Amino acid sequence: MPSSARSAARTAESNPAFRVAARAGYVANGILHLLIGVLVLAVGLGGTEETDQTGAFRAVAAVPLGALALGALAVGLVALGCWHLLQAVAPRGLSGWKRLARIAAEAPQGIVFVAIGLISASVALGARPRAEQATEDASEFVLTLPIGGFVLGAVGLTVAGVGVGFVWMGARRSFRTKVRLPHGRRGHLLSALGVAGFLAKGVALMIVGVLLVIAAVKIEPDTAGGLDGAVSALIALPAGPFLAFLVGVGFLAYGVFTVFRARYARLDV
Repeated sequence: MPSSARSAARTAESNPAFRVAARAGYVANGILHLLIGVLVLAVGLGGTEETDQTGAFRAVAAVPLGALALGALAVGLVALGCWHLLQAVAPRGLSGWKRLARIAAEAPQGIVFVAIGLISASVALGARPRAEQATEDASEFVLTLPIGGFVLGAVGLTVAGVGVGFVWMGARRSFRTKVRLPHGRRGHLLSALGVAGFLAKGVALMIVGVLLVIAAVKIEPDTAGGLDGAVSALIALPAGPFLAFLVGVGFLAYGVFTVFRARYARLDV
């Protein structure tokens, strides 16, 4: 990327208003995970709610002023996505493989947050998307391609790998390099919430990845699924409702941690 473009990205990145918007994005992301955690707990107790992002958005849309709340979530999530994209294109003091690693780590997050923000906006405007069906439809289309099974399997392995990364960050507590946690009990509590949250989200992503790989191997797009499919697969296991309860609590922990991350996030790395 030309140096002038990187300079423009760095100027935007250092803008105080944009940093405030990025922190608001962490709050929006935290609220989203809190909603997902509640839905997972409800399903674990026998409910039929959809536990993915679109299910959470539809739940918000059903309450008074829900569209306004979804609009606010959309703005925050898109801002957070743009922040990650800027982190990808405007790294300071990095070159070669380190720059490529930064791009690989930040750009996908940016794209995902922008996409989720746009989904939130679409639900606020009246759309009622269903991520689970969209995942199955996309998988079915990919499997019609000459190397579709390989592509879908690679996507599944990538998603599972991201899940492993979340578990690793939770187990090693490496997420603490991204935040300035306070000292004392509050810092220890937030660290514990981060551990539980990263582990739960990692497990959920690994299950999603495994479902995609199974769909690729069996050539069965209906097997593929997003987070909602992962929760359904989890509940089908022995002691499934208890496992779903743990994952739901983990998402709640991740949501609380992410809300507080809005205050303590390192925005200079």
